[in-house]
Amino acid sequence: MRDIVNISLPRELSREIDKLLGRGHYSTRSEFLRELIRERIAEEDLLSQIKKSEAEFRSGKGKILHSLKDLR
Repeated sequence: MRDIVNISLPRELSREIDKLLGRGHYSTRSEFLRELIRERIAEEDLLSQIKKSEAEFRSGKGKILHSLKDLR
């Protein structure tokens, strides 16, 4: 099931999206916006994982690897 979401954009942003469409990067404005949202969600997930890893390392749960052999 899909939800329909209407947004308003400044004309310049709309033109920039249309330029990307014209270059064949995306077939529709909706496709562009869906991809943008997916990328943002993935970025937030990655940042969350990085913060969690940093906290674990600061608490002494991590270790420094000097080579790929240290992964074993």
